[in-house]
Order: sequence, then C-alpha cells, then structure tokens
Amino acid sequence: QVQLVESGGGLVQPGGSLRLSCVVSGSRFSINGMGWYRQAPGKERELVAHITTFGSTNYADSVKGRFTISRDNAKNTVHLQMNSLKLDDTAVYYCLAQVGLRNYWGQGTQVTVSS
Repeated sequence: QVQLVESGGGLVQPGGSLRLSCVVSGSRFSINGMGWYRQAPGKERELVAHITTFGSTNYADSVKGRFTISRDNAKNTVHLQMNSLKLDDTAVYYCLAQVGLRNYWGQGTQVTVSS
C-alpha cells in the first residue's frame, strides 16, 4: 500500500522559511509526478508546485520566485523549500504522488505564517 508521510510544517513569522518533505513508501511501480497542494480554511485545495520524473517544474503564480520544489528519485522523496513566507501562505499542505493512473495523498502538514 502506498503511503506518504509529510514533515516540516510549523509556525513561522512573515518573511521566514520552512522546508517541507514527503517520503513515499510501499509503491511497487515508479512514481511519476510529485507535487504539493495546499488548502486554507474556507478555500478549495490548490496546486502549489509540481515536478515530473525528469525534473520539470510548475508553480502557482502566487509562489513563483519564493518556493522551490525538488525530488530525490532514489529516495522517493519530494521537498518544498518555502522562502519569504506570507500570511496568505497559511494552509494545510498536502503531498501528492502519481503512480500509474492513481493519485496518492499525504495526511497534510500545517503551515502557519503569523507575527
């Protein structure tokens, strides 16, 4: 059974940084795309960043230039480096792993940006 375990969330002041990590285990097949989504209270889940197997990346306009997604294929891990955090970045962040035709999600990690 495919499992995703996220870590790295927490409380940070505006302008600060956090690094999220997600480890995928239990997959019998290669992981295709990996990504991060977020959901703020009262809002729909939205794409933050996505990275393909070959390293091509895609970012939400709101995080371009501030967030960087990366992955380690040998370790089935994806990271999200978040810099210059803003109040609007407060949300639960979810890791995504695409295996075959299925999407798998992590349980979410809370990121709170507050002064």
